[in-house]
Amino acid sequence: MIRVDIDKTLRRALQRLESEQARIQRQITGLRNALQALQGGASANGVGRGSREESHPRRSAAGRGRRRGMSAAARKAVSIRMKAYWAKRRAKNGAKATAGKARKKSGA
Repeated sequence: MIRVDIDKTLRRALQRLESEQARIQRQITGLRNALQALQGGASANGVGRGSREESHPRRSAAGRGRRRGMSAAARKAVSIRMKAYWAKRRAKNGAKATAGKARKKSGA
């Protein structure tokens, strides 16, 4: 007969679910920030997405042109995702991406 430590198994399952919950929450935060940037992001000359008042019916006149910045936690989540993304790209491309390019040293 096989003995199973129920307490240990349940704790392990809970830990996995909590880490997945944290990952999903970071993705939700990133998507909300992206949507917010799209809704409030007019181009420099005022033409393009988000430049017309009718496209933002919920926006008040007092809040026009003002975007909320990202929280420190959201910036950190984006930073972690981008570091992982670029590390994966560098690993995928390997030496061929850096072998052909010589970096310029900036002399101040």
